[in-house]
Amino acid sequence: MLKKSVLAATFTAALAISHNAAATIVLVETNMGDFEINLFDQTTPKTVTNFLTYVRDGAYNNSVIHRSLKDFVIQGGGKRYSGNNSAPFTDIPARGPVDNEPKLSNVRGTVAMAKINNSPNSATTNWYVNIKDNSANLDKDNGGYTVFGVVTGTGMSIVDSINTLYVPGGAFREAPLRNYSLTDWTNKVPVTASNLVTIERMTIIDDSPTTAANLNPKPNTLIGQVTDSGSGSGSMGSALLLVLAGLAFWRRPKV
Repeated sequence: MLKKSVLAATFTAALAISHNAAATIVLVETNMGDFEINLFDQTTPKTVTNFLTYVRDGAYNNSVIHRSLKDFVIQGGGKRYSGNNSAPFTDIPARGPVDNEPKLSNVRGTVAMAKINNSPNSATTNWYVNIKDNSANLDKDNGGYTVFGVVTGTGMSIVDSINTLYVPGGAFREAPLRNYSLTDWTNKVPVTASNLVTIERMTIIDDSPTTAANLNPKPNTLIGQVTDSGSGSGSMGSALLLVLAGLAFWRRPKV
């Protein structure tokens, strides 16, 4: 009996250790500065595997941050600059979608997968960083948005600076622009590649099994609840739907 108890205790300890194991750090190098994303490999394994496949293949290199929703999220992973300002973006080729894993909460600094509206298991290439605590909606809308990493260290200062940039609209939609203003847009100053926020390279810099041991991500406790976007005033409900729609992929037939 003692031997079995010892074995059971050892097995339990091993499970506890493995829960925090294999956490990968990815460096995101941009023309606005660099930041690191610590991934939750064990908590969201399918999503992390999907993300790292694109990282290892260089799919995110020379892509752009194509969406910045003020004080909500910045989004990348889906577009490159075409050089043609009438149709400025081309899609990063996507593999098949990944199963939704909405286990962690969309609080400030977390990194999660964007997906198609009303399609929980549709995430492919697009990811976003939460600028603020968006858990009240994103933890439950569209089946919950899968948080699979977190920006660590001083990285959020870079993310925040991207979120403050001017967003022109038009063919550039919600893309943030560097060294460019409303006056430039009004005067029809051409946007160039240097004005876009470019992800120059994304690389794995650490796959140590202890990199996430002290991160303590917040669990998603709201999954399964329904977002009551229709309650309150009509304008508030409509505004919420527009914000959440920002996390869907751009689909050309619906432009």
